[in-house]
Amino acid sequence: KFINECPSGLITLHEFQRHFCNGTVGSESAEYAEQIFHTLDNNGDGVVDFREYVMAISLLIEGTAVEKLCWSFNLYDKDKDGAITKEEMLEIMQAVFKMHLAAALTKPNTLTAEECTNRIFVRLDKDNNAIISLEEFIEGALEDDWIREMLECNPSIVKVERPLRRDTALGTHG
Repeated sequence: KFINECPSGLITLHEFQRHFCNGTVGSESAEYAEQIFHTLDNNGDGVVDFREYVMAISLLIEGTAVEKLCWSFNLYDKDKDGAITKEEMLEIMQAVFKMHLAAALTKPNTLTAEECTNRIFVRLDKDNNAIISLEEFIEGALEDDWIREMLECNPSIVKVERPLRRDTALGTHG
């Protein structure tokens, strides 16, 4: 789909939001899509190329728990300073909650985005310095299934339309 929609092999933020939001819940997912875009854009050039896109999707589907958590850490670390503040996490949590509620992707969570953020910080910020380091993020998520589920970026929330195989589309078999 990436190559069909973006034959140049490059996608801008605006195009990414359009495609991502159409595959999820429209404008409710725009904030989350923007943060994913910036996380995909490894070199910070303002576009995501096919290689960056495929590497991230591959990692999120086939990667180890630690690799997935490293990628998710980068998603939550909005200013890319190597630490996650409560404000950064809350912004992402609010965007995720808004998208999930609009899409009815999960059963209603009894906790708010703020409560989830506070709960995660209590459990992960071991040195109580009001930031979560990469080490705290990974260790805490690996030790707690609820936290890992809340923090991992799950590619299954995006509906991906798979093109028909050529032989199926032509009505041939084999």
